[in-house]
Amino acid sequence: MSSLRMTTPRLLALRVLLDDPERERYGLDLAVEAGLEPGTVYPILVAFETVGWLASREEDIDVHREGRPRRRYYRLTAAGVTAARAAVAAAQNRRRARAGAGRLAW
Repeated sequence: MSSLRMTTPRLLALRVLLDDPERERYGLDLAVEAGLEPGTVYPILVAFETVGWLASREEDIDVHREGRPRRRYYRLTAAGVTAARAAVAAAQNRRRARAGAGRLAW
């Protein structure tokens, strides 16, 4: 599994995903909960899925009857839960170290 550069938007998305790792979420739902723009969250989801942190599925609905497009649902994989927890913990440790050194945390 490849490692990813952790940016603030990626960390925000991971925190939301880790709130309930078993829950499937679609992109707009995740964007709202993380406080991110949809145009920001979708590339993040693709990156996480590419490295194996997320699994996704497209819902099976009649788009005409539902009156909306199909959603793609994302869920953390077991490896993704482990990697996400490590990434969030590492970011918190870096922030504490910078704050302790008298520098800005973010």
